[in-house]
Amino acid sequence: MAHKSDLIASDIDAYLKAQEDKSLLRFITCGSVDDGKSTLIGRLLYESKLIFEDQLSALEADSRKMGTQGDKIDFALLVDGLASEREQGITIDVAYRFFSTDKRKFIVADTPGHEQYTRNMATGASSADLAIILIDARKGILTQTRRHSFIVSTLGIKNVVLAVNKMDLVHYSQQVFSDIEIAYRAFARELGGIEHITAIPMSALEGDNIVERSERMDWYNGPVLMEHLETVAVRDDSQAKPFRMPVQWVNRPNLDFRGFSGFITSGKIAPGDRIKVLPSAKESTVARIVTMDGDLSQAASGQSVTLTLKDEIDVSRGDTICSAGNPAEVANQFETTLLWMADEPMFPGRPYVMKIGTSTVNATITRPKYRINVNTLGHEAANDLDLNEVGVCNISTDRPIAFDPYSENHDTGAFILIDKITNGTVGMGTIHFALRRSSNVHWQALEVDRSARAAIKGQRPVVLWFTGLSGSGKSTIANIVDKKLIAVGAHTMMLDGDNVRHGLNKDLGFTDADRVENIRRVAEVAKLMTDAGLITLVSFISPFRAERRLARDLMADDEFLTIFVDTPLAVAEQRDAKGLYKKARAGQIKNFTGIDSPYEPPENPEIRIDTTTTSASEAADEILRELTRRGIVST
Repeated sequence: MAHKSDLIASDIDAYLKAQEDKSLLRFITCGSVDDGKSTLIGRLLYESKLIFEDQLSALEADSRKMGTQGDKIDFALLVDGLASEREQGITIDVAYRFFSTDKRKFIVADTPGHEQYTRNMATGASSADLAIILIDARKGILTQTRRHSFIVSTLGIKNVVLAVNKMDLVHYSQQVFSDIEIAYRAFARELGGIEHITAIPMSALEGDNIVERSERMDWYNGPVLMEHLETVAVRDDSQAKPFRMPVQWVNRPNLDFRGFSGFITSGKIAPGDRIKVLPSAKESTVARIVTMDGDLSQAASGQSVTLTLKDEIDVSRGDTICSAGNPAEVANQFETTLLWMADEPMFPGRPYVMKIGTSTVNATITRPKYRINVNTLGHEAANDLDLNEVGVCNISTDRPIAFDPYSENHDTGAFILIDKITNGTVGMGTIHFALRRSSNVHWQALEVDRSARAAIKGQRPVVLWFTGLSGSGKSTIANIVDKKLIAVGAHTMMLDGDNVRHGLNKDLGFTDADRVENIRRVAEVAKLMTDAGLITLVSFISPFRAERRLARDLMADDEFLTIFVDTPLAVAEQRDAKGLYKKARAGQIKNFTGIDSPYEPPENPEIRIDTTTTSASEAADEILRELTRRGIVST
């Protein structure tokens, strides 16, 4: 007699085999809190009879958890299970659920409606063909409805189901439904981008207009939800677009084989086709299309393959292989629409990691051109972006990357931003176009380089970056070090925080955003000083690790030393030579580091000075000894 688990496994195999010829629809459910998303998804799973939650191998456990009896699913237990997931916080990440009917198979991205989880909704929408936007019939269109609709439009989802739910709680009123539909269509017209809206009045709890037509809303003549999901035409024109394959892996198991593996995001490719590798612009011809099942005569979007080329050209992970006749663009500066997804605001000038396709580069964001008000769709002036805010910003990268405008190719025109310190995703965006100056401004090669300028001075250039609280003694110690370096014949330049704010940075205040820009400018100046062969002493509070990392990343590994002038806040406040702490405590100075603006201590400084046990002169001597030990100066 067959074991029960064997029967389940065979059922799964048979089920999957039956799904192979069915078309797939990816969709997302979104809307505001308590609009009924869990109930709707529960109803769809209940009516589909078979559930495959995330892992097909968990079918037996899921059937017990969800109350399955044979092929009958208890609807109340199912919805309770989904609601329980939300209560346990599982919906912090997107839950993808799989189900099917006789006509089609589906993957639904189940995301929470809470405002703080908008980033999860955007993640789910990024791969969806259709969006079901739920509205509580009692509440009508809310801010979160507009925000989610805006994201749906921005991400290029053309098909929307306006699911006016909980009609049972408004006595199945045609007028209520009609008013909501008219208001939403008016908003969508202003929004643009959404081509097809199907409005359906329903009650997910009671099952009205989900699978069967509701007798209680006989005034409605449109399709029921499942009918629409089974028949809606989803345009997939990816194969008609130019060929694009971001390189994931360079495959060279032996000297006789060198292939380039990746997922084809658009277009078709065949042996003999001419290709161009970007950003290098090297060209070659496809020799073979290799897969685990053998060579192919043609491959198209949606397939993972390995290409071999007829020429030995340089190709690396992060490059993009394109059709030679219609390649992607290459640039390092772009206009973008950016959705900010982090609790900490986006600060212009702060460095982030940008991931687009398989390419990873360093990126900085300029001050936003404007913030988009999701309620009015108006453009508002902004200095930064907070959690869930959307803005249009320019972004620059540290090297050119291949891309297509998002309107032409979603895969090669979308990106995420990653925080360098936490490695968390802080933003996602779409590229509009390359900035003209990106192709017009070129690096000018100079015949006299930095090594020549340093050699004539007989020293190694380096940045000595003094950081610490106001009143810690940074400038005092840096000045003594400067004098001692001059005394031994070194060529130096001192950049002091107060002095720079009288000139270069006199337009900046002390908000967190202005502090970021303050350090960005000083870091660029310090780099120019090292290019001149100088030992550059920089004395700035520089409270944020990210900006100190930006400064360090501009220099070579051995040309940047962090000197942490470590003074406890209480001690710095006791000194208070300028009376600044007293004013900050009295509320006369806003955004003062240590009081109402944070200071993030360096984690691994090259030199740490404890000013509670070390005098300024002793500290300077300690720094000179370290510079001599490293061969930067000779004393």
